[in-house]
Amino acid sequence: MSADFLVELGTEELPPKALKNLMTSFVESIEANLKAEELSFTSIKPFAAPRRLAVLVEGLASETPSKSLTVWGPPAAIAFDKEGQPTKAAIAFAEKNGIAASELKTESDGKAEKLVARINTQGKKTVELLEGVVSDALAKLPIAKRMKWGAKREEFVRPVHWLVMLFGSDVINANVLGLQAGRTSRGHRFHYNNEISLKSAADYESELKHTGHVWADFNLRKQEIVRQVKSEAEKINGIAAIDEDLLDEVTALVEWPVALTGKFEERFLAVPAEALIASMKEHQKYFHVVDVNGKLKNNFITVANIQSKDAAQIIAGNERVIRPRLSDAAFFFETDKKTTLESLRERLKTIVFQAQLGTIHDKTERVAKLASHIAKLLNADEVSAVRAAQLCKSDLVTNMVGEFDDMQGIAGYYYAQNDGENAEVAAAMNEQYMPRFAGDQLPSTITGTIIALADRLDTISGIFGIGQQPTGSKDPFALRRASIAVLRLLVEKNLALDLRELLTFAKAQHSNLSVGDELVEQVLSYMLDRFRAMFEDAQIPAEVFQSVNAKQLSQPLDINQRVLAVNEFSKLPQAQALAAANKRVSNILSKQNASANAVVHADLLREDAEKNLAHAISGKAELVTPLFDKREYTKALAALADLQQPVDAFFDSVMVMCDDAALQQNRLALLQQLRALFLEVADISYLVPAKN
Repeated sequence: MSADFLVELGTEELPPKALKNLMTSFVESIEANLKAEELSFTSIKPFAAPRRLAVLVEGLASETPSKSLTVWGPPAAIAFDKEGQPTKAAIAFAEKNGIAASELKTESDGKAEKLVARINTQGKKTVELLEGVVSDALAKLPIAKRMKWGAKREEFVRPVHWLVMLFGSDVINANVLGLQAGRTSRGHRFHYNNEISLKSAADYESELKHTGHVWADFNLRKQEIVRQVKSEAEKINGIAAIDEDLLDEVTALVEWPVALTGKFEERFLAVPAEALIASMKEHQKYFHVVDVNGKLKNNFITVANIQSKDAAQIIAGNERVIRPRLSDAAFFFETDKKTTLESLRERLKTIVFQAQLGTIHDKTERVAKLASHIAKLLNADEVSAVRAAQLCKSDLVTNMVGEFDDMQGIAGYYYAQNDGENAEVAAAMNEQYMPRFAGDQLPSTITGTIIALADRLDTISGIFGIGQQPTGSKDPFALRRASIAVLRLLVEKNLALDLRELLTFAKAQHSNLSVGDELVEQVLSYMLDRFRAMFEDAQIPAEVFQSVNAKQLSQPLDINQRVLAVNEFSKLPQAQALAAANKRVSNILSKQNASANAVVHADLLREDAEKNLAHAISGKAELVTPLFDKREYTKALAALADLQQPVDAFFDSVMVMCDDAALQQNRLALLQQLRALFLEVADISYLVPAKN
């Protein structure tokens, strides 16, 4: 027997930015709790709207499975005395399992005769478990701060007003958060501000939509908003720019979405589009509209929570509200342009970057020195790099960034243009923050790339230098993200820079660091560990990175090229045999202290197999040396794969550790040359699967 189960908790308006997470957590916890009780069901579906959280479980079993358990007790020799009477151990076993001592039985468990009890447990009724299932799920919701209301002792993210719990068409006798469960839900606050009596759990979604004017399904409501917003944009020959986070927030704000299009004066388009978009998004929750060329139009789309008989009035109200917001943005922009970024640098001396690392102004000075150093290494425009570094944080004290923190960098770009700075310097104001997140674009200019590197390397070296490196899940200065950004910049921008050297220079710009000489290696190890994680995300086996990391390199571009090459090599049919041979060679050489520069003497090559191997190694060395010089590691390893046959033949027929000392040393030298060829790229012995 089974039935549908519905739980709906009605509340005051829930936090819109948290609603999606609350919904997901609620359904996941209920699902986990039902499975923990071994209750089967057909499907489970979450619902969430501004004033409700709900879950519908279809085909939920009416009771937990009955069980037959076999419980083994103490050995018969201990359970009964010489007269065959049960001992204290036997009596305790009987009492524990609810059976009479006279009914005790013994059986062999395959090792010895023992007391045994077979217990049949009846399944529990589902309706008796659901109060606990729901209460536990609500208690586990990710709520940072719970609130109390009135004189009640219950706590939740918002005051609760009603509770629906139905199993099929029956109301469950449960009390959750001080509410007695019933079958009465409520409709839209304006369209149907009445109670809705639900006949059964299965009626929930359709009854709320058709009677109560509530799209209870979060995802369907979200899809409807997208459809309406896109349709509104098409009416004005535009394209709606739908930000996913804003879409989730708007979906959490409305129960009956109605998209409407408004306008603002064209004069505001003189303000940077990013500022207008930020104002519409952050303050008003509007979607902006662009033309076919991606240029911002003087329109916005708002999503109302009501189907109005006079939509024009709602639109006019929104237009009145947005006008002062955009006027503020325009005022900030015009006011900021009266002061140059250079003159704003003085104000950075009053803003602390980190107590032990000085002010933001101090940071720009350090970044400028590091940027100059990187520019020299890359033969780039050193003057532009230094200038961009000096100005890169000046927009932090502008009115625009003070109002819209998302404009950091973007505002600097526009103000640098206004100040007459060259194009590379202006671009670097914004590009210093790229990539802002995983998968984000990289700087397009070399100056922007240099500042992006210098800024992050200064932060990483400084924070590690005062002993505040990330621990566990705590990373207040986002050093993981900064490290990944540095690696992406060096690799994807094809910059052959040595990370150890850059960190050494960055460290030298700081004074009074608490971490000593070990700082550079500590930071380098941390950053390369991020590299390992990046490769794992790209589905490259961990042993591939380990084979390259064994060489203790510190140039990310070179490391990346080697990892990709070894990854391709590992897919070749000869790879495992050669990896195993390299591991065997490594073990032999490590025990014999063989000289790395040992010479192979042709006159001491006796066996055909060792002559063939020596000839093959010599030929391959001549072939791959220029490939190594050009860092064409993939081609080099592919060429070395041909060595499998002569290597296998060598180990099959040649005794390396023979009695003749001269022959032994010559054969060790031959193996040393073999290993050295592969070590030019990586230690491929790491590719051998570890034995369990």
